[in-house]
Amino acid sequence: MMRGGSIPGAPEQCAFTLVAPAPARLPILLAVPHSGRTYPQELKARMRNHAAASIRLEDRFVDLVAEAVAQETGAALLVAHAPRALIDLNRAPDDVDWDMVTGGSPVPPRFGAGRRARSGLGLVPRRLPGLGELWKRPIGQEELRGRIAQIHEPYHEAVARHLEELRDRWGAALLIDLHSMPPLGPKSGEDAAPDLVIGDRFGASCDGYLSAAAIHQLSSVGRKVAHNRPYAGGYVLDRHGAPARGLHAVQVEICRATYLDAALREPGPGLAGVVQVLIGLVRRMAGEMAASYRFPQAAE
Repeated sequence: MMRGGSIPGAPEQCAFTLVAPAPARLPILLAVPHSGRTYPQELKARMRNHAAASIRLEDRFVDLVAEAVAQETGAALLVAHAPRALIDLNRAPDDVDWDMVTGGSPVPPRFGAGRRARSGLGLVPRRLPGLGELWKRPIGQEELRGRIAQIHEPYHEAVARHLEELRDRWGAALLIDLHSMPPLGPKSGEDAAPDLVIGDRFGASCDGYLSAAAIHQLSSVGRKVAHNRPYAGGYVLDRHGAPARGLHAVQVEICRATYLDAALREPGPGLAGVVQVLIGLVRRMAGEMAASYRFPQAAE
């Protein structure tokens, strides 16, 4: 296990861990950027409503799903422990609402705040529907730079490095970026809401045959699946998906109602079933890649 980064206010805690079999058993990296639950006391004290906001911001317990899938399949696993409230690993480092930073931007932004920052969910989340402002006071520029240097940069360096190691060994690599989503509507009827959404930045982050295989696999086991809508992926896919270089990346959004309890707070009776669904997905994706690339190290 590799421990990386550090959490401001909790220096004894690593920002993320990477568990990767050596040699790699599959050309796949599972990543969970939004399920971190290590909240320093200082951070909690600065939040207006820590209990409600943290649950809303987290991809609640997706790491438990990912850990079980990785253990069964042998895929590498990268889990963030720094909470999204501290910094969002699926946002670009310049996607900042500078109105929440003391002194504003240190340099004039080229295009102003990014779309996600304007919505309240930028690099540091600012507000949530129904809760309003999350923080009692602004963040300092030096503190923001520290969060980027201690969490954001090392996390993405770990993703890039491991994907390149997998690609060099197998000929190609696939990042499966796991997230959770609130229920998008009723689960029954002709227009039933999806259980999962596959995002590939509308084909930019992953070859189409892999996305199609993912959708087919999930549909074949009775799960309702959508493609890119309403979630096409974010910064993680933009940064790490490069199909022309054999680096593929997909985002998988899992409806929280499928694996959490009725209150969407704790693991529920559906978790084991979702684990089995994703085990099948990982194995299918590995098989698809093996059929399309020469894997020179696969016989070792």
